[in-house]
Amino acid sequence: MFNYTFQWNQALKALPQMLDGALVTVQVAILSMVIGLACAIALTVFRLTGNRVLSGLAATWIEVARNTPALFQIYMAHFGLGNFGIHLSPYTALLAGIAFNNAGYLAENFRGALKAIPETQTRAARSLGMTSLQAFRFIVVPQMLRIAYLPATNQMVWAILMTSLGVTVGMNTDLAGVTQELNARSFRTFEFFAIAAVIYYVIAKAVTLAARALAWRMFRY
Repeated sequence: MFNYTFQWNQALKALPQMLDGALVTVQVAILSMVIGLACAIALTVFRLTGNRVLSGLAATWIEVARNTPALFQIYMAHFGLGNFGIHLSPYTALLAGIAFNNAGYLAENFRGALKAIPETQTRAARSLGMTSLQAFRFIVVPQMLRIAYLPATNQMVWAILMTSLGVTVGMNTDLAGVTQELNARSFRTFEFFAIAAVIYYVIAKAVTLAARALAWRMFRY
């Protein structure tokens, strides 16, 4: 019944191509986090302004990003915008979809981190002669970063894994895309995707360990 013959040599020969794809995967993940972080900061500011329009825009973005599938968001960037004459390449659509998702989750992380800091600390800083900006910069922000850091690390790992969805919109240069093309030529599904899974695991684990080491240096006091 089980007559499958493993051919690991064929898969291992393609390892350099898969590693090249892994570099693209990491590149997309990092760029999506940078863009997502910038958008998340803007969304957090919008929610703090008290302006109903800006606050509503931020709330809508966050709700859509957090309560719809990431695949849907990538599809909308690639196929949905095409209906309006905006045609994005698979790479750009994948980057835009993941960045949109990252922004929603990071903005909510920042909001939760800000709410976790007692207002009494800001009042205490003001009583010592600090301005509102100084209190926010020197008292609130350092504590907010400490609280939001680990959730942001988790989002980075999630961004790495989300890049595999790019294959559904024709992305063929990242790890998942390269693996799928190799599989289509050889039909060695188990071998290629097993190696790809190991590479994804190593990347995610490396990010987690690096983030913990950095957290230990930044937040040990």
